[in-house]
Amino acid sequence: MSRVKRGVSASKRRKNVLKLTKGFKWRRKSHYRAAKEALLKAGKYAHRDRRAKKRVMRRLWITRLNIALRGEGVKYSEFIRLQKKVGNKLDRKVLSELVVKEPAVFSSLVSQIKG
Repeated sequence: MSRVKRGVSASKRRKNVLKLTKGFKWRRKSHYRAAKEALLKAGKYAHRDRRAKKRVMRRLWITRLNIALRGEGVKYSEFIRLQKKVGNKLDRKVLSELVVKEPAVFSSLVSQIKG
């Protein structure tokens, strides 16, 4: 059986790991063992935070809406209840965008739902 020398594939793997950790601090960018560990943790954090981002954004939308609605004289919870009662299908993200980009349209929408 022929002999397999693995130097090329091993160095390629190490080089790829170090390429992925470019921009990391200290030893984690230049030493293979530390870089490999850093990549594993980075992957875990990335996966976790892709899920957390959805929660964070929803909280931001609700906060924006609550601030804008208090200016209109309505509480957030009351507005959501009234909106469901009226049958308005706009979600929190769209309403939040209206608050930021089209405040006049948002005010008219709120007055329409209130009245």
